[in-house]
Amino acid sequence: MSDPSSQPRVFRAIAVQPKWGAEHFVSADAFRSWMRGQLEAARPHLSPDQPNLVVLTELNGLPLVLRGARWALPLKTFERVALALTLARLFRVLPVLLREGVSPIRALQLVGSEANTRLYLHTCRDLAREYGVYLCCGSAPMPRYRLVGGQPRREAGTLTNQTVLLAPDGTLIGVADKVHLTPDEEAGGVDLTPGQLGELRVFPTPVGDLGVAISLDAFRADVIGRLEAQGCTVLLQPDANGAAWTTREGLPPDPSNLRDQPVAWLESSWTATTSGESIRYAVNPMVVGNLLDLSFDGQSAITGRAGDAPTPRSYVMTEPRPGFLALTPWVADGPNETLRTIGRQLAAHSGHARENAYRTDVLQADLRLPACTMPPPPRLPHEAALEVILNGQDQPRRVPLPNLWPVAALGLGLAALLLRRRR
Repeated sequence: MSDPSSQPRVFRAIAVQPKWGAEHFVSADAFRSWMRGQLEAARPHLSPDQPNLVVLTELNGLPLVLRGARWALPLKTFERVALALTLARLFRVLPVLLREGVSPIRALQLVGSEANTRLYLHTCRDLAREYGVYLCCGSAPMPRYRLVGGQPRREAGTLTNQTVLLAPDGTLIGVADKVHLTPDEEAGGVDLTPGQLGELRVFPTPVGDLGVAISLDAFRADVIGRLEAQGCTVLLQPDANGAAWTTREGLPPDPSNLRDQPVAWLESSWTATTSGESIRYAVNPMVVGNLLDLSFDGQSAITGRAGDAPTPRSYVMTEPRPGFLALTPWVADGPNETLRTIGRQLAAHSGHARENAYRTDVLQADLRLPACTMPPPPRLPHEAALEVILNGQDQPRRVPLPNLWPVAALGLGLAALLLRRRR
């Protein structure tokens, strides 16, 4: 009898393009329902006789900061809601802000991180088990952990954009942090911590030698080069593009280089698979929908070598080309200026009949790779701690609060003044 590990790997990759809204994150049940809905949408596409890899979208855990705060949604903008939540949770936010020396927005996220990380991980674990899939959970802002006395303890002040990979039995394959943050993820936005390039690794599995490049990382040569050097064969690019798909974009290191967003996206997964070395396939799901005053849009894709997908096609506003194994159409086609107008109509608070009428989709592609030849990388201390959380063996701590009445009174007065000015 032949050794299964010596056989070629034949599997199905599935990318889910969901539409989110703030209401999906106001409770644990709402979040579980939204995540389950994505796996239900993928269910008809699952292969019955080969392994399945399901890839979800970037930052799908970020809005969990809204959990328990349905009352704040009428404030309509992310800035106002964040301020209101900081006020409402002031006695929890202030100790973190003062003790760990972080910004108010990072402190707000950190005070809920223990419960939200557990909810996020357990929800994804349960879905991987129930649907029997290899699951790229998307990504979420989560602390970095280490084990102290067998229990996970978070690193003070750190909050990275993390992707978690799970096996069909719900066990942890590995974790990857986003290295290159966009301006909206930096200090002027949700204020995340950049990941370390040297920690990016490739995880050999029956569904490919998986390397993760979260959104902007997939555009960066240092990230792609590191993954290729480790033998990555399947690139995972969870994405959340926080702008109209038909606008222009310019990002560091050359923000003056303005290009149509679809043109820029050709520099990520499509380039990695059509021009790279070891990377044979890439899966790039993109979330769509208006989240308070923020708009997210894009076209999800599964890409490969030109010989794997010779039929020319591409994103809107670009010329057709080979290399797309599967591609979500945009909501319309036509001249560029018409598409720009439609993009503005879809956006949050446009007031147009098209507002929030984005397209959802599920893509699939049957892929084939040689047998796996590499060993799995060693566990990071952070991953060992996440395994304890995934196994339900962690014991949440209660940290006593200092006497903050004087500071709280001052904070309330200042925040109330700021809130009035924003109206």
